[in-house]
Amino acid sequence: MTASARRAQTVWLLLALCILLPVTVLSLFRAVPAEWPTQVVQLLSFTPWLVIPAGTAFLLALLGRRLPVTAAAALLLGAQLFWLWAPDAGQADAGQTDAGRAEAGQAEAGPSGFGSSVPLTVMTINSRFGKADAAEIVRLVRDNRVELLAIQEHTQAVEDRLAAEGLGSLLPHRISSPAENGSGTATYSRHPFEAVGLIPDTPFQMPTFRLTLPVAGAGSAGAGHAAATLEVTNVHTFPPVDVRVGQWRSDLASLGRLVARNGAVGQANQLLLGDFNATYDHAEFRNLLDGGPGGRKLVDVGTASGARFTPTWPMDGQALPGITIDHVITSPRIPASGYAVHRVAGTDHAAVTATLAVPVDG
Repeated sequence: MTASARRAQTVWLLLALCILLPVTVLSLFRAVPAEWPTQVVQLLSFTPWLVIPAGTAFLLALLGRRLPVTAAAALLLGAQLFWLWAPDAGQADAGQTDAGRAEAGQAEAGPSGFGSSVPLTVMTINSRFGKADAAEIVRLVRDNRVELLAIQEHTQAVEDRLAAEGLGSLLPHRISSPAENGSGTATYSRHPFEAVGLIPDTPFQMPTFRLTLPVAGAGSAGAGHAAATLEVTNVHTFPPVDVRVGQWRSDLASLGRLVARNGAVGQANQLLLGDFNATYDHAEFRNLLDGGPGGRKLVDVGTASGARFTPTWPMDGQALPGITIDHVITSPRIPASGYAVHRVAGTDHAAVTATLAVPVDG
């Protein structure tokens, strides 16, 4: 080997090591489910993007031709790929998935429900202190035939604009609590629903509701009286910033207790949607998913759909890699299809839509 070739190998190795060091540190933070400080929690949000420097380091290590460095790079790259498509990510019950997808397809064609489950298209959006484009929100509701809409950071101004754009004709049932400080919420529905309560001790309101979905066109005697019920939570956790990271953990833990309590009383159909200010790479978020009924994981519909590289924030041009902090989460017995993310002017969050197949009671 010539001197120039040896020098080139040394350069490749040094570059690989320079990349591997920070990737290794962040990977250790991701691997160990500790209560990390605020800066680490924020960095963990960007874990999916580590696959790029990890892959680059692996290629550089191959060029450097040093087995220990290449092996370390391969191990780190494997870890990133494992976390991107983690086998422990929650999935809907296999026995209901095909039926749920079939009914979701029928929902697009028009019927409101039949058979053993009812299709329901849902949407969530953080309106950024009510600055989101109301006309665009209503267009998304209309075009996607949304039947349940959850809004965070809801204000009276955006509520008035939504009304002027005709949202009430599409989703006539509404429970809202506008506020100017980011704590306001609103939930709009095509079907009747009732307020159940609020998650306690949270700076941002997180109301829960019981939604009743009628079953129509089932073709059997008494089907018109059947219904599917769904326990819905409009989620907005406090962001992990400054010294308030403890509040963020407390909010996620409170959601976990709600899920466990609903499971204990037999409420198998659960839906949590909104701005969680957390990604699948946060242990606190994964702990929430672990608390599903019967020891089963809840389903993060975006993760289950393979959308880990489909960010929901920031959507306003900030120079940051996109991350997924807005989620649609369901009980494992509720299949979902059609997961999609939509840009909306005026807000730094994307709107998220999905179609669920909610099992009929009994």
